[in-house]
Parts: sequence; C-alpha cells; structure tokens
Amino acid sequence: MSKFTEIIQGEKPVLIDFSAEWCQPCKMMPPILKEVKNQMGDKIRILKIDVDRNPAIAQKHQIQSVPTMMVFKNGQVVFRQSGVMQAGQIVQMMQGHV
Repeated sequence: MSKFTEIIQGEKPVLIDFSAEWCQPCKMMPPILKEVKNQMGDKIRILKIDVDRNPAIAQKHQIQSVPTMMVFKNGQVVFRQSGVMQAGQIVQMMQGHV
C-alpha cells in the first residue's frame, strides 16, 4: 500500500485504471491507454490496478464499479469517472493536469 501512496504523491499526474479480470469492458482499456501514453509520453504515469488483487486500495478509494479511471496529482484526486473512456477524452482531460 505504501508504494501506491508514494506513486500518487508526485507532481506528475498518475492515471489509475481500476479493473478486474472478469470485467468485459475493462478489456477495452489497454489499447486505449496505450494510445493515451503514446500521445502524452512522460508527462503522465499510467497504472492498472486489479481490484480483486488489491482490495485494500479499491476499498480505500471506494471503487464500486470497473473500469474506473482516477487521476491523482500531489496525492489528491483531480478526476474520477467510471466506465470506458475514449483515448481522445482521456488525453483532453489529462492536458488540464500536466
């Protein structure tokens, strides 16, 4: 848990994809997030967290449906949305946090 806390404390925005193996919509996110990373490069960090393997983190952040995207900057949540998002939407939203 402390590693997670350490990662989200930074200046660089961290996009977290909370997902689960059994979640069909979650399977759509990896290519979308790859496109986001290609466009944003080192300006952001992207993490995928499996809610079943990391129940304490999921519970702490009240993840009730997957996929849920959260963006942290300086340890604060600056964005949160459940459901599949398109790469263009994510990039546009992230631009405001870099």
